[in-house]
Amino acid sequence: MKDTIRKSLLSLQKKALELSQKLSDPSITSDISKLTTLNKEFSEIKDVVENWTNYQKIELTISDLENLLKDEEMKDIAQEEKLECEKKLHVLESEIMVQLLPKDKDDSRNSFLELRAGAGGDEAAIFVGDLYRMFSRYAERNNWRTEKIKEVMSGPGGFKEVVLKIIGNDSYGKLKFESGVHRVQRVPLTESQGRIHTSTATVAIMPELDDIEEKDLDMSEIRVDTYRASGAGGQHVNKTDSAVRLTHEPSGIVVECQEDRSQHKNKAKAMALLSAKIYDVEKQKIEQKEATERKSLVGTGDRSEKIRTYNFPQGRVTDHRLKLTIHNIENFLDGDIDEMLDSLKAQSNAEKLLEIQDG
Repeated sequence: MKDTIRKSLLSLQKKALELSQKLSDPSITSDISKLTTLNKEFSEIKDVVENWTNYQKIELTISDLENLLKDEEMKDIAQEEKLECEKKLHVLESEIMVQLLPKDKDDSRNSFLELRAGAGGDEAAIFVGDLYRMFSRYAERNNWRTEKIKEVMSGPGGFKEVVLKIIGNDSYGKLKFESGVHRVQRVPLTESQGRIHTSTATVAIMPELDDIEEKDLDMSEIRVDTYRASGAGGQHVNKTDSAVRLTHEPSGIVVECQEDRSQHKNKAKAMALLSAKIYDVEKQKIEQKEATERKSLVGTGDRSEKIRTYNFPQGRVTDHRLKLTIHNIENFLDGDIDEMLDSLKAQSNAEKLLEIQDG
């Protein structure tokens, strides 16, 4: 392990000890705000410090075993134990390196999920419905809550657009690599010749910013329109102008919300989504620059990139960034996507580790 990394770990170990002492100080434990802050700081470094402490203990054990190697009677046993310790050391080092990677401050946030039908007409809209169910089921599996922001139906069982807020720990961190163009290949029910059609849908995952209010945005740049909400078939959901449309004039970003009967609540949801979209544009620019510099396979921030194909005739889902294929499309679309998401995160971590080691 590099000396610079050892120094960082020793510094974290010292910080953990200081935080632990403060957390047991009666004058601090009575201050809930300070206690919460200290607990958060401690929990962020606790795991890596624990691994580093174990790493140091194993290093000492290896040092003792090396002395035993000089003893002819103990040589074989010592050599065997040393090999086992070295294996544990290697595993711990890998874990520590991942734990030391720079954290994306947005990972722990709630997220906005935006699904839009692309090429393929009704079949693309039906595919949006499939993805809508997939992400909703994944949220259920993680005990996350979903809140509908916008839903525009299209044709039989399809959606032109869906926007959801996903409320749950690390929802953005787990889903962020899903942004991009998803492609489906299958025979539509209306296809009499049995030909396979290809349709697309665009997925965007954006982090929710904390407690955004009007004062946090330049309202002189935002046009606010209110209109009467309407449901399926054009029937009025209510008789007041409760639906809200916000237009950010410098960027041309438009968001709408009409899911609530309250104009105030719809405006608050639209403000949160608009701030997330404005922030996401800047975040994409940074990610694309970083991805180009390190030739990243994942996390490019490019929403136009075709990232995954769902092939129904062959029952497979293929992620083109990883060259990973999963042969259980039904389970995958039922929200069983952990293997794919974990692989994407592992690939991203591997790229960052390579960058650190090359540096």
